[in-house]
Amino acid sequence: MSSAVTSPVTSDQNSRLSLLQAAMVVARRDFVAILFSRSFLFFLLGPIFPLVLGLMSGGLGAAAAEQANQARIALQMPSQDMVAIRAAHQRIEDELGPGRIPHFYWFDRADGHKELDPQEMLGDPSGRYGAVLTGTLESPTLIAPPEQMGAWRGFVAMHLAIAQGQQEIAYPALETEISDVSGTKTKNQRQDTAQLSMTLLFLLMMLLAGMVLSNLVEEKANKIIEILAAALPMDAVFLGKLFAMLAVSLVGISVWFGGIAAFIAIAGDVGDVQATLIGMPTPAIGWPLFILMFVVNFSMGYLLIGSIFLAIGALASTVREVQTLSMPVTMLQLFIFFFCMFTLFSGTAWLEVAAILFPLSSPFAMTARAAMYPELWPLFVAVGYQTLWVLIFIRTGSTLFRKRVMKSGGGGATKAGLSQRFKARFAKAS
Repeated sequence: MSSAVTSPVTSDQNSRLSLLQAAMVVARRDFVAILFSRSFLFFLLGPIFPLVLGLMSGGLGAAAAEQANQARIALQMPSQDMVAIRAAHQRIEDELGPGRIPHFYWFDRADGHKELDPQEMLGDPSGRYGAVLTGTLESPTLIAPPEQMGAWRGFVAMHLAIAQGQQEIAYPALETEISDVSGTKTKNQRQDTAQLSMTLLFLLMMLLAGMVLSNLVEEKANKIIEILAAALPMDAVFLGKLFAMLAVSLVGISVWFGGIAAFIAIAGDVGDVQATLIGMPTPAIGWPLFILMFVVNFSMGYLLIGSIFLAIGALASTVREVQTLSMPVTMLQLFIFFFCMFTLFSGTAWLEVAAILFPLSSPFAMTARAAMYPELWPLFVAVGYQTLWVLIFIRTGSTLFRKRVMKSGGGGATKAGLSQRFKARFAKAS
């Protein structure tokens, strides 16, 4: 009797829940369950190792690139000619600055060096020498591979010209005036800000979006998702899970950036980090609005890709199927990121419009636009446009789930049975 009386009440309570209210119930449940779990701590520690590896590989890559790009020319001529070229080298370095001209290795026979064999020098497996300059000042010979000859021929000719007539050659007096206005510099700086922000947006989405998929697959295996779907609208379940994962991601991002800020404050200006941050180019809309739009674009991008992952979770029954189905989405994310980067530097108007209109690339494109252009109304219009696509993706994912999962075991009978069992449990608990 008690069950017969409370079931209609429970049904009536459920019927009075709006879509948003039901979604908030699911979101609160998932958010609390994930936030206070042990796995969330390991989740927070997860990015430390890729970050350290990335910094190490970046430093090694920069050192390797600097070493590879450094011009190394082995030079052997009569002693008096080498003295003249040394003086010319010093004059050019004083004008252009260090590191902008080829670096010479001096092999003076007067110092005991043997006569150079150009082919042996160029064939050295260590790659220490990229070119060899021999002969005399009046009749010099530059031996180098074809890919290096064009880059170094002009610099070597400049050295020889000055060395052959040092007393006659003089740089003309040049009046200089410093200007604080530079449209090209402003554009390049804003492009750097846009590139950095899009890269950060992409990395955060790649790192965090997978939580949606793993959570849904786990609850499908435990049959929890079917009980929720029997008691609440499937759209509300999907929307609630998306908002819960977004809230967890924002908490994780806040912890990470808070930790970085605390480390910088405690450790001081390590590696000129503070000076670099202070000297970063200001976005076109200013830093406060840009940070706000970055958070909004991250949220919209996360909801968009998360809704796709939810749809994948509805189609997948095992972890292997999840990995198989999620791989194309991951590759699509990479393609979208590189497409947006190409759009940023190409300056093609129709490509920019295409990036804005395509829902998955729209958050990246609008983040770049916020850094490049001061107009605000396109940013707010894009947020509404992206919200529409989030709703479309959620509806599509929930429809797939109803067709794939809720039909198992007799279609509507299964859903009715799950609903009755959920109501019975709810009645006992109340």
